[in-house]
Amino acid sequence: MRYFLVALFLLSTLQARELILTGTVISNNQKMIPARYMGYVKKVHFEVGDEVKREDTLFELESAEFDILESQADLALEQAKLMLDVYKTRLNVFKKRKNRLERKRKKIPAFDFRSNMEDLNENIEDITASIESAQVLVEQASEKSKQFATIAGYLKVKAPNDGIVVERRIQVGDMVAPGMLTMILVDMNHLEIEAEVAESDLKYVRRHQVVEVKIPSLNYRASGYIKAIVPSANPMAHTFKIRVHFEKTNDMIFPGMYAKVMVDLKNKL
Repeated sequence: MRYFLVALFLLSTLQARELILTGTVISNNQKMIPARYMGYVKKVHFEVGDEVKREDTLFELESAEFDILESQADLALEQAKLMLDVYKTRLNVFKKRKNRLERKRKKIPAFDFRSNMEDLNENIEDITASIESAQVLVEQASEKSKQFATIAGYLKVKAPNDGIVVERRIQVGDMVAPGMLTMILVDMNHLEIEAEVAESDLKYVRRHQVVEVKIPSLNYRASGYIKAIVPSANPMAHTFKIRVHFEKTNDMIFPGMYAKVMVDLKNKL
């Protein structure tokens, strides 16, 4: 009996030297993918569980109104460029006439020379002013066209980073509005463990403290460190959240898995 009590005491002493916290595996890089333009869903390229790479097109939108406005903007730009070219051509014609007139100056009467020269200069000034106005129109039409090119980028929604689609809220034919949540993307390469520490045990943990991590379902063990202690207590349970960083070396670790965090108390007691 005495040996049993001694063994029990030693076991309780060993357990007291280790603080065991329960937690959950989470992703430190979860993206909510919203729509940035109003329109109907044309294509959806990925399903729930599919792996995506950065810049992959997740889904596409179509909008008849946008197509009309884009065509109008492109047409206005082409017309402005055509008008500018016409004015430049006319300017070159009048400059050539002016050069020919100057070469024939000695062969024509002075009055006729001055009169023709004044007409040519007036025409050149008018066309120069028209060219400046046409250049302004080209710049404005070009900016308008660039705006629609930007909107065209909104119609193809791309993945901001590598990850896995964990939720999809749209189907082909659905109408979406700006800001509407369409997909949730989880980065599987930046996983952490979120655990809760009782207020009475908070004195045993600190930032950058090395801890042991265990995922029982996979019989997985690894070392990690406390990345952050969230300074916001749960008023009902009087617990604080901590984030534990660990290196993922098993492809079967997923967000939502049950995990344990073991804090060594040898140097704390």
